[in-house]
Amino acid sequence: MWIPQSNPAVYKALVALQRASAEGVTQRLAELIRIRVSQINGCGYCLHMHLSDARSAELEPQAVGMVALWADAPHLFSDRERAALDLAEHVTRLGDSGVPDRVFDRAAALFDDVELGQVMATIVMINAWNRIAISGRYPAGLDERRLR
Repeated sequence: MWIPQSNPAVYKALVALQRASAEGVTQRLAELIRIRVSQINGCGYCLHMHLSDARSAELEPQAVGMVALWADAPHLFSDRERAALDLAEHVTRLGDSGVPDRVFDRAAALFDDVELGQVMATIVMINAWNRIAISGRYPAGLDERRLR
């Protein structure tokens, strides 16, 4: 199942939602979220894509390399980045208990309502892309954006 070719209308809608979700979120924060969520979900396709995007955006290799252990490397991440990554981990691993109040409240204290909505949308979108890529068996190392 290769959505860009088999379901172009759905793909265009997802891309539009992706663009809208990225508005107002720094590229650094967006890529850190996308990398961490893709790691959690085990999506090699998206992880490869966003590691490449992080290199192109010249994110520090130390931060990219430590994003899986962001809580153990507070000197590499701002308070806002740590709050967003914590939120991303809990939204990705939602489970029956949802997002703990302490995690949501911390993010809400550091982002205004619009920013928090954009961070949440960024988290939701990469989770959606991960599920499409994993379920569709998209291979790591391929980037459909470069096929057009």
